[in-house]
Amino acid sequence: MNRNEKEYWEKAAAFHGHVCGGLAIGFQASLYAIRLLGLTFSEDEQIVCIAENDACGVDAIQVILGCSIGKGNLLFHLAGKQAFSFYNRKTGNAVRLYLKTRAPEGLEKAEACRFYLDCPPEEMFAASKPKIALPERARIFRSVACSLCGEITAENKIRTEGTKPLCPDCYSSYDRFSV
Repeated sequence: MNRNEKEYWEKAAAFHGHVCGGLAIGFQASLYAIRLLGLTFSEDEQIVCIAENDACGVDAIQVILGCSIGKGNLLFHLAGKQAFSFYNRKTGNAVRLYLKTRAPEGLEKAEACRFYLDCPPEEMFAASKPKIALPERARIFRSVACSLCGEITAENKIRTEGTKPLCPDCYSSYDRFSV
């Protein structure tokens, strides 16, 4: 690990709270995406990541690439896969990295972490074109008060019952096939 990578690793571990194989997967995916797409830390929405899991590796991506839920450039397509799609809005380039090499069964936590940190990213990940098109930039929606609970809700999440705006918690969906 070079000096920059060591600094990234330490920041990711501090943010995540511990070191583990999952964090190492996200760390390696981030570094590989940097190399493949020429990425730097995303101050706004220049870089987008769609994670197909909500596991430990996502924390490394947040720290290293600056993708976050709050900025709208970290999105989840929960498929239960160790896969991450990275998009560079400036260049239009993108890559999906899928974990193809797994740590051998029976390794202790520290050994699994070391396995992933030592594995070359080209061997660790299958790189391909993303399956999901680059999402539009995050929108800011008008706020609307729910007519039942009074809580302010983003307009795009409001449902209407008659003429009353209702938040998702107060809205009773209608489905004749549910029992």
